[in-house]
Amino acid sequence: MGGQYKITGDRYPRMRPARRRGRIAVAGVAAVTVLGVLGWGTLQLIDVFTGGDKASAAGAAGCATPARASASPAAVVLPKPGQVTVNVLNATTRSGLAQKTADELKKRGFRVGDVSNAPEKYDKKVAGTGVLLGPAASAKTALPVLGTQLPGAERQTDAARKGAAVDLIIGNGFKGLAKPAAADAALAELTAPRPTPAGEKKSC
Repeated sequence: MGGQYKITGDRYPRMRPARRRGRIAVAGVAAVTVLGVLGWGTLQLIDVFTGGDKASAAGAAGCATPARASASPAAVVLPKPGQVTVNVLNATTRSGLAQKTADELKKRGFRVGDVSNAPEKYDKKVAGTGVLLGPAASAKTALPVLGTQLPGAERQTDAARKGAAVDLIIGNGFKGLAKPAAADAALAELTAPRPTPAGEKKSC
């Protein structure tokens, strides 16, 4: 070859195409990226159809817990004093005690039924302040309401008893009904809705 450049020696350079290592590396990175995106998308779809529903259900259950806790377990509506009929029976030797107690209950809004001496089963056999006796259904209705007027009285139920009236059987330890203010406070607390405990509140 003539000109400015001359080739010396007995070996001539061989013309080869440039290696494509750079292109191969870029293609490899792109393939890994595509596979990663596809895998992530697949996991998201699986989560939507499986895990997402479970998480939503768990969250909904968690948010529903305070509502269940604040609700009344048995949802029993207590009667008002005017809806409770009380038979006042005297099991002591003190005369006139049943009528006096019946008059006081009437002033406090209760309905008064029979006023008389206690039957033989209880006559002079009640050592405490008294016995509150009623049908089985009254255990969570009328008896708790009447119990606010005589806190120390024993409560009993009779499954065979008919009707809704309850008995207040005055015992030897009876010294009078609870003070009106104390009885009213006990009745208000009994009928007040139960607040949800602070520890059970959850934010959704």
